[in-house]
Amino acid sequence: MIRLGAGPLGSLVVVGAHCDDIAIGAGGALLTMCRARPGLRVDALVLSGGGGEREREERAALAAFCPGADLRLTVLKLPDGRLPARWEEAKSAVEELRARTEPDLVLAPRTDDAHQDHRGLAKLVSTAFRDHLVLGYEIVKWDGDLGRPSAYQPLSPETAEEKARLLQEHYPSQRHRPWYDREAFLGLARIRGIECHTRYAEAFAVAKLTLDLGE
Repeated sequence: MIRLGAGPLGSLVVVGAHCDDIAIGAGGALLTMCRARPGLRVDALVLSGGGGEREREERAALAAFCPGADLRLTVLKLPDGRLPARWEEAKSAVEELRARTEPDLVLAPRTDDAHQDHRGLAKLVSTAFRDHLVLGYEIVKWDGDLGRPSAYQPLSPETAEEKARLLQEHYPSQRHRPWYDREAFLGLARIRGIECHTRYAEAFAVAKLTLDLGE
């Protein structure tokens, strides 16, 4: 499998439409990056769930998924499933995030995600962070919209297990969902691992990637 490194990585932006999106889609990558780079700045924006149980879950979860990082989390109160109707608010939030950050990497939902909130946020990110490497994470769900990803982050078995454990531990409000369990999270990670010749992995979509083969 061909490998490309990220180069110097001192600042990261992660965005999610809902609390738990970031952890489900990129929790393993966050654990991997933050452990390898103590003090990594992580600016996180979540559009919905603010002011209640969901925000408390998200703050505890991302603190666990970003060990040793300089985590700066904002959780807004946009209504779940209504992003198109609150487009201006969402757009302003993403643009404000862009104005105060200059990240080396951006993690966001995929632009072809079946959920309208995920898809809308992905489109906002792609216009606000035009000159940045944006990796689109995937979220397993009822819609069955998993595709053919183009980039993989291998995960050690320990990291994959820890991701599944932390998701169960920190989001009790989601345990009633039929797809929200250890088997689903590890199953997808195992499939993505097969695709990149490793045990476990997370997969991402990449719209544009600039190479520097002279360095």
